[in-house]
Amino acid sequence: MSINNKEFFQKLSDAVVEMDEDEVITLSNEIVAQGIDAYDAIDQGLSHGMEKAGKLFEEEEYFIPELLLCSDAMYAGLDVLKPHIKVNAHGVKHKVVIGVVEGDTHDIGKNLVKIMLETSGFEVFDLGRDIPPQQFVDKAKEVNADIIALATLMTTTMDGMDEVVHLLKKENIKDRYKVVIGGGPISQSFADKIGADGYAVNAADAVKLARRLVSDPSEVAV
Repeated sequence: MSINNKEFFQKLSDAVVEMDEDEVITLSNEIVAQGIDAYDAIDQGLSHGMEKAGKLFEEEEYFIPELLLCSDAMYAGLDVLKPHIKVNAHGVKHKVVIGVVEGDTHDIGKNLVKIMLETSGFEVFDLGRDIPPQQFVDKAKEVNADIIALATLMTTTMDGMDEVVHLLKKENIKDRYKVVIGGGPISQSFADKIGADGYAVNAADAVKLARRLVSDPSEVAV
């Protein structure tokens, strides 16, 4: 990647953090015009900016209004860039059921993961946010999913992830699905503790993990 591209991505990230929707749109259009990879722009620009905004929120430098304005800027950029992503389709699509666990209504991170999975050739069934554990299991059985992806940004709702794994084991169907988890308070040690098959720190990492899990079922580590 050239220095020019890196500078574009950094400006895009900064514009998201600065809640500058117009600048995000301008930069995104320029990225498209110059033929710069749209997926990389989302990953290293828009997503990076939202991660920074999330940290500012955690540090109480930003509050809900600022975070919402950052997300508005990010989605404005997504509207421009998403149609220009080169989809990597390889015949049969692996299926992912994704959602934010019950009690949590934060879905920006989940939405980014969904977009990047779709553009990487996965068929994604998005349940949305505040989803009860049984609903993940039911949907996975309904669509014959390969992966169940669970997200949360709250420590108080992490137990919902554990409950999904518990329900799968209770029905003796855990071996049918790979369970991946992610979000601010989540760690690899928590994934190990509840018996999940992997943990992703961000959207790009989630795609890499998903690819590994469906290409080599024996590999479960990140």
